[in-house]
Amino acid sequence: MIEICNLTKSYGDKLALDHVSFTVEKGEVVGFLGPNGAGKSTAMNIITGYISATDGYVKIDGDDILEKPYDVKRKIGYLPELPPLYSNMLVKEYLDFVYDLKQIKTDNKEKHIQSVMDKVKITDVQNRRIANLSKGYKQRVGLAQALLGDPQVLILDEPTVGLDPQQIIEIRDVIKQLGEKHTVILSSHILTEISAVCERVIIINKGKIVAQDSTKNLEQSMSEEIQIEIKVAANAQTALDTLSSVENIESIETVSSDSDTESEFLLKVKPEFEADVTKNISVSLAQNQTPILKLDKKMATLEDAFLKLVNVENQDETDATDETNATQKDDNKEDSDNESNI
Repeated sequence: MIEICNLTKSYGDKLALDHVSFTVEKGEVVGFLGPNGAGKSTAMNIITGYISATDGYVKIDGDDILEKPYDVKRKIGYLPELPPLYSNMLVKEYLDFVYDLKQIKTDNKEKHIQSVMDKVKITDVQNRRIANLSKGYKQRVGLAQALLGDPQVLILDEPTVGLDPQQIIEIRDVIKQLGEKHTVILSSHILTEISAVCERVIIINKGKIVAQDSTKNLEQSMSEEIQIEIKVAANAQTALDTLSSVENIESIETVSSDSDTESEFLLKVKPEFEADVTKNISVSLAQNQTPILKLDKKMATLEDAFLKLVNVENQDETDATDETNATQKDDNKEDSDNESNI
């Protein structure tokens, strides 16, 4: 559905996007992540045709956005970080205006606008002035304008920024429902939101793609060890003897042993052995008639993966800069020594 190939954008000497390539399949919900200044908004603006690329191309459903701009833009609904709202208009009045502005052609204009308002749950405020709406409702109105015309692709840039927890949950539920009929690219700094909504994530840093995979695979790839918290109905030494007999446990740390009847431990296990270790722990404790009171598994989160990937990229650049500076310093010293000899 969406094909991005070698997308490059430069502003003078600054390279905002550096040969970015990725695809998004029809009906897929993809998270687009990156720190501030990474190039996310630039990429989204190019995908929507708001600005042009220096090099590379964007195709939506096989059509190049530069060759067929009007056809492609009809297939895209865009919600920028700051929704393009006219605060002096009523909600319904604004959606009527956007409908005409987009030159949308449907069998019934009123029915179409009503269905969009129902979908994002703003029917009850359709006759209120936008300026008087809460932040959450303004985001919904912005989402409604993106949905007018029933576009195949939705580009959502920080759709929950500035919202309270309840509003975030409501918008998240709306996006989940939209993902059933639309192809969605979602940018957000709230990584738990991305994990809850998106099937796959693309991480960009300093204008380059540093990772793209499913959230599960990214989390697992960042997990060098899995932590297992276990609490059992036995004294520490008895439980420790049983746990020590289980193979492939990297380490065992006693967390709590204040009672003769209960004890708690933190185990570290390699990801590839986690399933077998969990099963063997249960079997060993059962054979020793030791009830398990709690068994929790902790893996790396999407946030852990994001921070590690971005920090590694930044560290590599710092190391390269330090090496260049050191080489330049040596060259300057050599030139100075040669001048002294002369």
